[in-house]
Amino acid sequence: MNPVSTRLKLIVESGPFNHFIIAVIIFAGILVGVETYPGVMREYGDLLHLLDSIVLWIFVAEVVMKMGAEGRRPWRYFYDNWNVFDFIIVAICFVPAGGQYALVLRMARLFRVLRLVRFIPRLQILVTALLKSLPSMVYVSMLLSLLFYMYAVAGTFLFAQNDPVHFGTLHQSMLSLFRIVTLEDWTDIMYTAIHGCDVYGFGFKEHLCTAPQAFPVIGPLYFVSFVLIGTMIVLNLFIGVIMSGMDEATAEAHRDLVLEKLQGPQNLRRELQQLDESLKAVQEHLDRVREWAEEHPMTAGGAATDGVVGESEPRDGPEG
Repeated sequence: MNPVSTRLKLIVESGPFNHFIIAVIIFAGILVGVETYPGVMREYGDLLHLLDSIVLWIFVAEVVMKMGAEGRRPWRYFYDNWNVFDFIIVAICFVPAGGQYALVLRMARLFRVLRLVRFIPRLQILVTALLKSLPSMVYVSMLLSLLFYMYAVAGTFLFAQNDPVHFGTLHQSMLSLFRIVTLEDWTDIMYTAIHGCDVYGFGFKEHLCTAPQAFPVIGPLYFVSFVLIGTMIVLNLFIGVIMSGMDEATAEAHRDLVLEKLQGPQNLRRELQQLDESLKAVQEHLDRVREWAEEHPMTAGGAATDGVVGESEPRDGPEG
């Protein structure tokens, strides 16, 4: 690794550099938020665009410095997934877009705030846990989807005449069940089924209550069972899956930290060994030069010796 790449590596891995990038990311997020105010944009739009361009070129300089820190193998920059994420965010900002796509490009700038994740280890653990939980969450989502579909079909058959607002069609039933599973004012829907739409729930929509019917037994069983299964069991499975992913991600982060600490002395020993080998090579070269000089004394220093001897010996012949 050449001295320039070594110096760049020391800079990009230093604390002040990372703190500076964190401050720029936070500043970029604030800029995006300020641009949502039309009055501010009318007054300071040019200044905000200039600041945004400065932020963008700071991110470009960061990418270039990190690539340069890899020496003659800049492609190693992309071995880190977070570096790939940073590069994509920076590259998107250079995509030419106009018209309706300009809004999409401006929205894409919001992802720059997500770069904070890579600089905060605890957030990295959370993101890693979510990613590790995705395969299991797919199966839990499939189970919840089956539960929604079964209860939506049953609810449409049972309560469509009495409550056409919430159970008139299959997709209305699905939306109503989503409201119920989040426990958002779900008792009003249940009491409408229990007492009938003419007694409860249709205060300003009496014209929709054309066939009131009460379900004093089936109603409570339907809604309470769905809340118990959907909210208390299935949704808690999501929490359990995420907690399992958290434990796995924390253990992995701890293992990486231990390996990094163990590899520190190994890297130092490797560097010392390489330095020792370099010194041995230099010493061997010096020995070969010395041997060559001993075998060729006149070539190596004869001219200089003759000159010195000639000056030190007295001249023959008479003076004057």
